Amino acid sequence: MTGVDGRNTDLRKELDATLQTRRELGEEYETALVDSFLEKVEQRIDDAVDRRVRRHLAEQQLATARGARRPKNADTWSERFGLAIISLVLAIPLTAVAGGVAGTAGTVAAWVGIVGVNFAQAVRLNPELLTGRRDRAGRED
Repeated sequence: MTGVDGRNTDLRKELDATLQTRRELGEEYETALVDSFLEKVEQRIDDAVDRRVRRHLAEQQLATARGARRPKNADTWSERFGLAIISLVLAIPLTAVAGGVAGTAGTVAAWVGIVGVNFAQAVRLNPELLTGRRDRAGRED
């Protein structure tokens, strides 16, 4: 038989046979009989765990192969916050230098660069920003 009920039925038959054998052979064989039965139970547990691990690994490989699972972003909230702070801190001298050297056009160019760097980072972390669609998980960062 297969399935959980089949394995439980088989195990129950093994236990019944072990108990019957103990009755026939006497208490002096009890330890050996119990050890033998426990080895069979342990083997069944090992087999079940092995099947589950193999199935889980196969499911992970299949999901990865299909691209269904997006890799977790290495960027944390603190890294994104750090980029925003650095952008603002650098914006002050960049604006001053660009404005002093090239006037309004330099200031605009500096700010286009600052916004561009931050936008590129945002798109890298959330590609759906360009398409206007949310991913299937409805993730919001």
